[in-house]
Amino acid sequence: MRIARALTAAALLLGAAVSPAVADSSPSASPSGDSAAPTSAGTSFRTATEIEQGQQATASASTGDYLYWSFPADAGQRPTVKATVKLPSSSRSGTQTWQLDVYDGLRRRQACQYGAQTRTAAKDEGAVEVSCVLRTVRAWAEPWANDPLPGTYYIRLTTVGLGAADLGLPANVEVRVDSKDIGGSAAVDGSLARPLVPGIATTSQKSSDSDTDSDSAKLFSLEPDDGWASGWWSDRWVWTAIGGVLAALAGIGGYALTRGSGRPSRVPPPGV
Repeated sequence: MRIARALTAAALLLGAAVSPAVADSSPSASPSGDSAAPTSAGTSFRTATEIEQGQQATASASTGDYLYWSFPADAGQRPTVKATVKLPSSSRSGTQTWQLDVYDGLRRRQACQYGAQTRTAAKDEGAVEVSCVLRTVRAWAEPWANDPLPGTYYIRLTTVGLGAADLGLPANVEVRVDSKDIGGSAAVDGSLARPLVPGIATTSQKSSDSDTDSDSAKLFSLEPDDGWASGWWSDRWVWTAIGGVLAALAGIGGYALTRGSGRPSRVPPPGV
């Protein structure tokens, strides 16, 4: 009976512990409707248009241009970047190949786990879609590693291998970034002092010297809804606690099974 009561209590603890873990592992929420989606793209890293995750940005461009957007990504997130290019089919002389690249705050090109980064649109094709699913953003990594880290990420979209006759033709672009929260399986024992946001170190130093909060030197203003390093809590803590509870219950059950009924064993009389 005591073992049964202990197992029932453990089941209740497991239910209470898993509930926050499930809530924590849900996909990132879309931004509030108050912020309007951007309708233009930058032409370099410094002029990249800022977009939030969950927004669908649009832009009118010319083939041959380099188009740039930037977005924030925090630890534990796995961003997915998708771009759709709508092309006029009447005036094109041949195929068009579009390529999507993603860079981190240090302008290091990030590898995609999967997704078609480069696709070719036939002469009579009206649209082409490219995508990139990044690796999970880590809270910390070795200096020599190329792992994705919390901070600003840049999207660059352009045409490659384009014929001279098609340079400057109009194109309409749609870009969207969504993330999946991976949870405790991606947690590491460490964190960055500051996210990889261009200009954040300069801004922090200026604010410290003048005792004012200034964003004048910061090149990127967006951040996650609950701030940077929001992934310090994950279901890794929950499952660690569950493992400790189960280990304690296993010890109690083993002791109850091996100690016997509690009565002293009969001792045979002398001479037997």
